[in-house]
Amino acid sequence: MNLRIATYNVHSCFGTDRRLDPARIAGVIAECEADIVALQEVDVARARSGGIDQAQAIATHLEMISHFHPALHLEEERYGDALLTALPTRLVKAGVLPSRGEPRGALWVEVTLPAARLQVFVTHLGLSGADRARQAEALLGPGWLGADMPDDARIVLVGDLNAVGRSACYRLLTRRLRDAQMAAGGVPKATFPSRLPLLRIDHVLVGDGIRVARAWVHDTPAARRASDHLPLCADLEIV
Repeated sequence: MNLRIATYNVHSCFGTDRRLDPARIAGVIAECEADIVALQEVDVARARSGGIDQAQAIATHLEMISHFHPALHLEEERYGDALLTALPTRLVKAGVLPSRGEPRGALWVEVTLPAARLQVFVTHLGLSGADRARQAEALLGPGWLGADMPDDARIVLVGDLNAVGRSACYRLLTRRLRDAQMAAGGVPKATFPSRLPLLRIDHVLVGDGIRVARAWVHDTPAARRASDHLPLCADLEIV
């Protein structure tokens, strides 16, 4: 089974030109031709972005379904992470991660494939190194990646980890999982900021039973305008 996964911090659909345009975000995602899309910084019912459900709006453009978890919930306004796909799914868990700064959370969705059940974890980790380390430890614990899983489970952790390769958070997570960009070979590419990418903080991390055929940053003129991050894509072979 081969599939393509992408992770994309959409910056509440505000572009580097300061224009709010969920349809433009959907267009960039469509260019990636991903089967599974993880999104961070998604607004739902927030006044600043027109009060719409951005996860559902983007999913509708792409003819996909969406799962959403609000890390931040202020009355009716929500802000968090989403997973979009047209494949059959089951929401396993959506919950908070330990945070001393801005609240953070994670989303765990099981995607049913012909030969395996892909366990996709979507997150957006904190800005402080201490927060990220605690959040990484929580994700590796029994409530998330360390939970009991079926024998045919294959694990992928994707998102904006706010963590470069030398960080404690990255080192913790890559003791358990492989970095898709590193596994694919070649020179890993940065994703942030989109106009002049300098930092490699968005990641696709994979577990056993997954081979990375290719990993790349989707760097196009449209992507450089649509958000302050560029999408990271990976072609995976489930074995």
